[in-house]
Amino acid sequence: MERGTTLFLKVAVIVIGLPVLALCIFAVPEIANFAAELYPGMTSIKYLVLIDLYASVIPFYLALYQAFKLLGYIDKNKAFSELSVRILKNIKYCAVTFSILYVAGLPLFYLMADMDDAPGIIVIGLLMIFASMVIAVFAAVLQKLLKEAIDLKIENDLTV
Repeated sequence: MERGTTLFLKVAVIVIGLPVLALCIFAVPEIANFAAELYPGMTSIKYLVLIDLYASVIPFYLALYQAFKLLGYIDKNKAFSELSVRILKNIKYCAVTFSILYVAGLPLFYLMADMDDAPGIIVIGLLMIFASMVIAVFAAVLQKLLKEAIDLKIENDLTV
């Protein structure tokens, strides 16, 4: 495969990461301050929100990095290799970790939604959990299919 065939997808991965970076810089501190304003008696809620939201960004960017590496392997004609299977496995684990972090933060979303009377906050948290679980299942299916394709290729190479 030519070297630049996945260029569009690599650019898309970078473009996906930029708004999340902007949210981390500008929106997350505001969300934490908003939570602290809603519950002035709970001084630790600001830090819990910050920890939960920033911790969820780590598996997100790890998954984007893994996707970027996978696209590099596709460019180098190494798509059907154990490296690609391992990358899909890492993406699956990152998506599950992201989902677990949002499940852990769901009580914080509930507290904010309850005090502000905004149920949409809970829906946003649930959408993040659902989306990451869909990505995890999709990566697991692709991992299994790719592993089976590699096994068939090896078996086919041995019989010829």
